[in-house]
Parts: sequence; C-alpha cells; structure tokens
Amino acid sequence: MSRAKGNLAEDRACRFLDENGFMIVERNFYTRFGEIDIIAAKDEVLHFVEVKSGLDYESAIQNITPKKILRLTRTGDIYMKKNSLHVNFMYDAILVTPQDVEFVENITI
Repeated sequence: MSRAKGNLAEDRACRFLDENGFMIVERNFYTRFGEIDIIAAKDEVLHFVEVKSGLDYESAIQNITPKKILRLTRTGDIYMKKNSLHVNFMYDAILVTPQDVEFVENITI
C-alpha cells in the first residue's frame, strides 16, 4: 500500500475514533521495532491502534499477522516506558474499507 493510501486510512480511523469519544494522543510513533499508527485514550484506557485497509474486511484483517502484533506490542512497551506510564492499555485494530470503518478491540487475545 502506498503511504498516501495509508495516510487516508489513518485519517478516516482518527475521525472514527474522535466521533466515538476517543482522544488522539499521538500518531505514527516509531521505534526500531516498528510503528504504532494511532495512540488514543478513552475511559482511562490507552489504546495502541493498528490501522489496516483493504477492499473488504477479509483483505484488511489478513494484514494483521502474528509478526505485526509482536512488533506492535514491543513498540507499545517502549512507549509506556519512555513516557513512564502505568495505566491500563490495550492493542486494537481499525479496518478501513471503501464502505466501512470497523474497530476491533484487543487483538492480542
């Protein structure tokens, strides 16, 4: 996927989160282990959000691999340590298709 398509998907994901009561804390947090697309907060929980897009739900969700989840969790750990945070958190995904935006909570379970 091109960076431009990725940015459009992330923008749609941010709008979705904003419309559903989340506060965007940071976008595109990078470490040597990987990137977190969106970090958001709601109800005293920090959400590390991976954004994936595709032509349909199936093609978007198939891009969330065990390797991607490992990179996401390592990067989230670094974010928590770097910011000295001791809060509840979870790893989520937002799947963006031409027709819909779908929020999938707790993808590490």
